[in-house]
Amino acid sequence: MSNSRAAIRYAKAILDLAVDNKSTDKVEKDMRSIVTTISDSAELRNMLASPVIKSSVKKGTLLEVFKGGDAITQGLINILVDNKRVDLLNEVAEKYIILNEELKGKDLAHVTTAVPLTPELEKEILKKVTELTGKKVTIENKIDESIVGGFVLRVGDLQYDASIANKLSNLKREFTNSL
Repeated sequence: MSNSRAAIRYAKAILDLAVDNKSTDKVEKDMRSIVTTISDSAELRNMLASPVIKSSVKKGTLLEVFKGGDAITQGLINILVDNKRVDLLNEVAEKYIILNEELKGKDLAHVTTAVPLTPELEKEILKKVTELTGKKVTIENKIDESIVGGFVLRVGDLQYDASIANKLSNLKREFTNSL
């Protein structure tokens, strides 16, 4: 939990700096690149998490991988490495994207399902979430077969879990408590 709070603090600071420099979209593009690159590369994730690899090597690698980015993004990488928090880079990038979308009056709804959403269902969910939040919403569908069926919807701090796995877990808890 403390890592999440730290990531939010870094993301807010970067967003404030980007707003001051009128480069929020450029920094968001960099953050999306960071999220995509880190999620696609197991080697990069392992390097960032490794306590054995020196900070100078991590910094050099990250600056090379993400060269051509905004100065704010380069500064974020330097600060995270210098503060020995480089393992937060992906989470900070994700939080920045969410905060910037909120600043634009948009929200990101994370919908986790066991199978991919059909276009019709996606439109229906989009309509309902927009109705509930009053904001323009973008849907990001994540597939997780472990939820068995149903869905988990997360918009900002709100979460609604209508998954079969959650219902089975609740049922198991009820049986255990009644014995």
